[in-house]
Amino acid sequence: MNPSWGRRGLVAVAVAAGAALCTAGSTPTSAAHPRSRAADTPWVVSLGDSFISGEGGRWAGNSNESADGYAGTDRAFTSATNTTDPHRVYGTSYDHGCNRSDSAEVNSASVHGNRLNLACSGATSTAILLPENGGSPFKTEPSQARQLQNAVTGHPVRAVVVSIGGNDLGFEGVITSCAKNFVKPIGADPCAPTTAPKVRDRLPAMRTAAVKALADITTAMDRAGHPKGSYRLILQSYPSPLPDGARVRYPGEKYDRLTQGGCPFFDKDLTWAHDELVPEISTSLAAAARTGGAEFLDLSRAFEGREVCSKSSVQAGPGQRPSGRTSEWARFVTTGAGQGQRQESMHPNYYGQLALGTCLGLQLDQGRGNRSCVNSPGAGPDQMRLRPVPSA
Repeated sequence: MNPSWGRRGLVAVAVAAGAALCTAGSTPTSAAHPRSRAADTPWVVSLGDSFISGEGGRWAGNSNESADGYAGTDRAFTSATNTTDPHRVYGTSYDHGCNRSDSAEVNSASVHGNRLNLACSGATSTAILLPENGGSPFKTEPSQARQLQNAVTGHPVRAVVVSIGGNDLGFEGVITSCAKNFVKPIGADPCAPTTAPKVRDRLPAMRTAAVKALADITTAMDRAGHPKGSYRLILQSYPSPLPDGARVRYPGEKYDRLTQGGCPFFDKDLTWAHDELVPEISTSLAAAARTGGAEFLDLSRAFEGREVCSKSSVQAGPGQRPSGRTSEWARFVTTGAGQGQRQESMHPNYYGQLALGTCLGLQLDQGRGNRSCVNSPGAGPDQMRLRPVPSA
């Protein structure tokens, strides 16, 4: 993201935007480890993809100002030495692209006990499945369900929280297609009219994949000595990183949406993604939770008003330091040319992850049930609220 970009930068955005849910990286040498090893306190474990692994947690809001760690948004930047090291945020998982951040949902949730993050950025449901059911290593890490079984054997477990489905749906291709259309110099059209029916046709397969993942998690827990009902199993949906077209602070569908805002999409595509795509994904995952015997945590409107390019949020810059009350809660689209990795684009950033951690903490503080989590306008990530949602 830089105001000095030319057309070369515009062409690069299609690849950058493709990192929205499915990400690439090198391979790991080991799985995640629990933050605490105390054997007498229950564990909360997260499994799945980038939206729960902590992808994007390096960034406390967005900024186009290159000085001072991008106006204080880069948590990997050390001003005393003027150096940047993403390992400060992602630890060793940065080396292989799983990008499990220190602010990831399971880490930032206000819960007592041990936390274990087995999620990996870019994972599909296959990365969760047990090997005998088609599970295969992802970024050289073994099946997440198998890792779960090994980790919690002999330990009390309070909850297993899962985020999965977006990569099975092929969201990478959706975002790339829409961004490519936006940056075409002439003859560009919104992608929604042609893409929406194709995505809708994929939703049943995504739902089935999520059900299978939940079944293997349940099996792994049973093998580890935790029968169904002895712990909380929670499947969550995805927050919309983008507002509808009426709430974009860059009017006119011009290139400032890319060069300044990091939201290179037509109004029609923004509205479709916000009003239809994200809710449809959430509805499908709610159905998967019912079938798979899990609670459902709806996050589809958790970032309302805090999305990238939303009129009610701002970027950090001169006179505007990053803040959970004013900053965007999702990472804007970048090319990876200086501001971090392309794969961080369109993921919950530091503030977004704190908000989702608050949602998880609230869910666990209440009894079993299906709920949606929303923010409080003008308040920070610690002021999230739960609402009941129908169970059928």
